[in-house]
Amino acid sequence: MNLTIEVEREEDGRWIAEVPDLPGVLAYGQTREEAIARVQALSLRVLADRLENGEPVPEMSGVFSVAA
Repeated sequence: MNLTIEVEREEDGRWIAEVPDLPGVLAYGQTREEAIARVQALSLRVLADRLENGEPVPEMSGVFSVAA
C-alpha cells in the first residue's frame, strides 16, 4: 500500500501535508518540501508506535507517494 500525502498551501503561506490513511497525521512547513518531510517522519513514528503496540498497520510495499 502506498500512503498518499496530500499537500495544500494555507492562506498565510504555510504548507500543510496530510496522510489521509493515518488519521491525525498532518504537518506544517514553510515550504512544500518541509511539510512533506515532516509528515513522512510523523507517519513513520505513528506506524512504529502501532507496530510496537500490536495495532494494525497498512500493508507497506512502497510506503509514500506524493499527490500533486
